[in-house]
Amino acid sequence: MVRAAIRILGFELKGLVSIGLWIVRRRHGVPAGATVVSYAKEQTFTLWLMLFAMAVETVVIDLLLVATEVPEWIRFTVLIADVYGLLFGVMLAAGCVTRPHVVTAGELRIRYAAYFDVRVPRDLIASVRSSRNDNEGSMVSVKNGHLRVAVGSRTNVTIELTEPVAFVRPLGRRAEATTISFFADQPEPVVAALRSDRPVRS
Repeated sequence: MVRAAIRILGFELKGLVSIGLWIVRRRHGVPAGATVVSYAKEQTFTLWLMLFAMAVETVVIDLLLVATEVPEWIRFTVLIADVYGLLFGVMLAAGCVTRPHVVTAGELRIRYAAYFDVRVPRDLIASVRSSRNDNEGSMVSVKNGHLRVAVGSRTNVTIELTEPVAFVRPLGRRAEATTISFFADQPEPVVAALRSDRPVRS
């Protein structure tokens, strides 16, 4: 329980850092010459629409609480919770933009904002293919050695490994996978980069 709470706090701090990186138009963990694989475009419209709705809801609820003369401590508690929800949405959007998947000469790095990060040595990749699935159940899931990192319930790239890769799930549990499916805005370039001897420059 304590470990999970510490990880969640770490996510919040990384999310705030991501907002700063977003403002200055920089990306985290992208070395020179690497292939940047974005995955944020698929969810951008939905996420911003959700944030707009949350902002409107925050204002409306606060006006209602003022009009009904509820105690100030209740009003401010609700307001803080609503503002945190907005901040969380912005951190998620910023994290997905500033922490893309990355292909280098030595590894494939698969991420989801500040919440998940796995490094796969390229010499363990036996095969890579485009493989679309629109019915993934959660953001990060593992079953029978198959790791799925989905965006909007979708994955579209699958790699098969010669031996298991270990990783840490968002709340701290450890697992291994020999097959990994993930989402990329444009799957063809990442498939081409992983099949080539050298990554395509971003």
